[in-house]
Amino acid sequence: MRRSPLLLAFVVLGLHTTASADRQPPFLAVIEPAFSHHPLNRAKLAAIYLRERFHWPDGTKIEPVNLPADGYARLLFSRAILGRRPQDLEPYWNRRYFDGILPPYVLHSPQAVLRFVAQTRGAVGYVPYDMVDARVRVVLIITAHGHLRAGVPPPDSQGR
Repeated sequence: MRRSPLLLAFVVLGLHTTASADRQPPFLAVIEPAFSHHPLNRAKLAAIYLRERFHWPDGTKIEPVNLPADGYARLLFSRAILGRRPQDLEPYWNRRYFDGILPPYVLHSPQAVLRFVAQTRGAVGYVPYDMVDARVRVVLIITAHGHLRAGVPPPDSQGR
């Protein structure tokens, strides 16, 4: 039986994509380090990013920021936290727009997210594991498989 080169290419590409996803470092949900907050979990973070929750318990306005919708970080975050791909949320945001509710701001790089979160009281964002520094505090770890852990990453990634 002769195998199609195109089919073989799809199989190899699929295996490569799966393998590379397995090697991806986790992403970290981060806030300003001086900001006191209540622990975050998937449901609370989803409510924040779907703009169903607007204020922290102390009354501070929540300022969530996203990375671009076409990037791996946003896809992982959206699937893990919201249970949907970014493009699947377009009808949701179209409906919310008529209620005067806009989606979170989109910043174009993890560096921009770190700067914004570090300088904005009440801000929350997510960045790759290896980019975190002392400017922000880790509140949730999101693995490449979409699993969540509370806490902080190993000390070597904090305060480099």
